Amino acid sequence: MGYDNAELSILIVGDPEMAEYHRTYMDLEGPTNVIAFAMQEGPFAEVAPYLLGDVVISIDTAEREAGEMGIDRGARVDELLVHGILHLVGYDHETSEAEALRMAERTEALLALLREMAP
Repeated sequence: MGYDNAELSILIVGDPEMAEYHRTYMDLEGPTNVIAFAMQEGPFAEVAPYLLGDVVISIDTAEREAGEMGIDRGARVDELLVHGILHLVGYDHETSEAEALRMAERTEALLALLREMAP
């Protein structure tokens, strides 16, 4: 992905805390599954050039979605983490159908790598 030496933070929260982040930073009500806060954008991006940003995942929503999808919670968290990381490095499924497809393909490729590495 072009980031040989990068770092990010991952925060796992419950729905109440995620709803606060969603309201405060996105001006939207209720919890969501994942929010990514990029640190490589804006006027201070050069302050920490190796810090991609923060990925916040609601474990409550992830668990609920996993049940709906018929997968285990860990697999759903993996999907959300990959989704958040892709947002941090510039992917955005909301800009166009082509970009959504590009992001979906990259997501599947990265999840396949994770499955290969799993014990």
